[in-house]
Amino acid sequence: MTTHTAIPTAHVLLTPQEVADLLRIPVRSLYVQRSAGRPTPPGVKIGRHLRYRLADVEAWVEEQFTRSAA
Repeated sequence: MTTHTAIPTAHVLLTPQEVADLLRIPVRSLYVQRSAGRPTPPGVKIGRHLRYRLADVEAWVEEQFTRSAA
């Protein structure tokens, strides 16, 4: 019998495509904004792969709403 441990949300890693899907934008837009130095969710390179923590993406989205309301 295999026991599965739930991964805390703070440790869930997303691919750029998954982040783009969550934000409902093309993945290319995410890459272009990131390379242009525009605000994007914080990501980290793991080897050659870019990954985003779900908790960071959620916090970044909330920050964008706060900035928009100001």
